[in-house]
Amino acid sequence: MSQVQIIEVTPAEDGMRLDRWFKTHYPDLGHVQLQKLFRSGQVRLDGGRVKASSRIAELQIIRVPPIEERAPRKAQPKQKMKITEEDIELVKSWIIYQDSHLFVINKPSGLAAQGGSGTTRHVDGLLDALKPKDGERPRLVHRLDKDTSGVMLIARSRKAATFYTDVFQSKEAKKLYWALVVGQPKIEEGIITLPLIKAPGAKGDKVIVDQKEGKFARTAYRILDTAGQKVSWLAFQPVTGRTHQLRVHATEGLETPIVGDGKYGGSEAFLDGLPSSKQMHLHARAIVLPNLSGGMLEVLAPPPEHFMESCRFLGFAIQPNYNYIIEIE
Repeated sequence: MSQVQIIEVTPAEDGMRLDRWFKTHYPDLGHVQLQKLFRSGQVRLDGGRVKASSRIAELQIIRVPPIEERAPRKAQPKQKMKITEEDIELVKSWIIYQDSHLFVINKPSGLAAQGGSGTTRHVDGLLDALKPKDGERPRLVHRLDKDTSGVMLIARSRKAATFYTDVFQSKEAKKLYWALVVGQPKIEEGIITLPLIKAPGAKGDKVIVDQKEGKFARTAYRILDTAGQKVSWLAFQPVTGRTHQLRVHATEGLETPIVGDGKYGGSEAFLDGLPSSKQMHLHARAIVLPNLSGGMLEVLAPPPEHFMESCRFLGFAIQPNYNYIIEIE
């Protein structure tokens, strides 16, 4: 069993949740054991009792009580991506905005945000390309589906990650998506409210509408342009951030599946004669949010070539008002 320790919060840990601080410094400390230390008042911050969810600040003093040592777990080898000079140039080419706290990238379609079963190449693994020699490794702030392109925020420090994560959780960040969909919504502009839940299936998990068990999900939309009744160009603004929310709301709420989204639209999502119709036509076009450097930040991401190729084929042209965030009452 260790002795009482008095530890000062470092600048890199400023704004971090206290329970996460413990998990970082004492990875073998179990959740139940940690909560017991907080409930009994053995953990102190600047001499006072504190909750596990409290945020810590630089130069504060943490009292760490004696912690029962457990047998070390067998280390599992982590597969780390090998970063090449080509990778460094590639990742830098994605950057569409940067300051001392943040990178904003335009994620390409077809690249996963994080690793998973069978996924060895992803944005998170490539972030070592942006790590300074003596600095912190950048961190993902939020995620996009593998086949969705567009705006992604990358924090350059733990402090920045905490700030922008809180911005997303407080709904201060407004995101605008563009999508090409099959068909035309019956109403030009409106709100889709359908509760969603993840359901297991023979071909993997799939998000479905469930009025009883589903979680509240809300999306604003408007039609930007149409090619007859065959294809529509829509702007989506998610109010909530459920998994696959826009894809399900487009298919089930508007009855207009996103072009290329065979998972939710089936064969109807693939249009004969339309270039790249088997690629996902969903793009995170813009984001507006408070910036840690001060003021409000607005960033626009150019759509990928397959999206613009389809727009040219259909006769769609970008208009200035297409970038406006939808006003939601």
